Amino acid sequence: MNSKNKNYYAILMAGGVGSRFWPVSTQDFPKQFHDMLGTGDTLIQKTFNRLANLIPEENIFILTNERYNDLVFEQLPSVTKRQVVLEPAMRNTAPCILYASLKIQKENEDAVMIVAPSDHWIEDEQSFSNNVKTAFDYCKANDALMTLGITPTFPNTGYGYIEYDKSSKSEIKSVNQFREKPDYTTAKSFVDQGNFLWNAGIFMWSVKTVLAVFKNNQPELYRLFESGYSVYNTEFEADFIKENYGKAENISVDYAIMEKSTNVYVIPATFDWNDLGTWGSLYDKLDKDENSNAIVNSKVLLEDASGNMIRSKKGKVVVVDGLKDYIIVDKDEVLLIFPKAKEQDIKKVLQNVKANFGEEYV
Repeated sequence: MNSKNKNYYAILMAGGVGSRFWPVSTQDFPKQFHDMLGTGDTLIQKTFNRLANLIPEENIFILTNERYNDLVFEQLPSVTKRQVVLEPAMRNTAPCILYASLKIQKENEDAVMIVAPSDHWIEDEQSFSNNVKTAFDYCKANDALMTLGITPTFPNTGYGYIEYDKSSKSEIKSVNQFREKPDYTTAKSFVDQGNFLWNAGIFMWSVKTVLAVFKNNQPELYRLFESGYSVYNTEFEADFIKENYGKAENISVDYAIMEKSTNVYVIPATFDWNDLGTWGSLYDKLDKDENSNAIVNSKVLLEDASGNMIRSKKGKVVVVDGLKDYIIVDKDEVLLIFPKAKEQDIKKVLQNVKANFGEEYV
């Protein structure tokens, strides 16, 4: 590996709760801080190491809610306080990306950066680095907002889609528009048309470009965070953010800038990707036994059991007889036994558990 470019930066998004992975993922200990795949590394550790193949470690900023501050330092012992950007309130992705971008600009106005979720699974890390490097080179030379799109393998209704210009022969394609999560028929037509990609929430741009776009498209939001510029990267920053962050609009970066801009480009990713959003998506990624059961941590005795996702504490004995295509997750005070086909409903179940038994179980 050549020496890493000091103008390369990353913003690692680690503030979400991952509620569809309940009961493992909870408000106090969300999924990015768990070893979901049973590999020995948590998702945030895997993502940090993947980014560090290309980007100097000290230039990887972790964006998270202030309640996860201790978890970040525990799991990423090499990071310093400077690299951990804490949100005092949940405000979706645009405010925190704008805030982190202003901090980075103040430190290095030649920065190009990637914004990446902390909880995705990517197999071929070399391909990932190659795609990001291509994007960085383009962003350095052009006024561009870039994203990595995933070639759809089926008509998924759980992702937004990116429609690109079909006539483009190059690796970097001009984006026509972003499309919200579709219904099944629409998703099928997207896949059939062949110029639609899944939106993986991975963005690349120069700090100059992204701040100009924020200033233009979200003037109020920009003014709010720009007003603290003089104290960013100083001891007075935390006070400013505590006082002002809650005033920010709750808006996603897609909606705030990507969907409104004309200088948007996409690279169809050359790596395998899974957003690990649900127990079913985790099941798809894990090795299975001869009856298609995926097992994490448990010692199992299975009879007439197939297609199940089973997870418990390490070494716990789990006996299953007569269940097919179920999610079986045992965690401390909670046991979940739930049909895999209804995995999207786990969010609702969570609300019921909270209403009936209280906050401490979710």
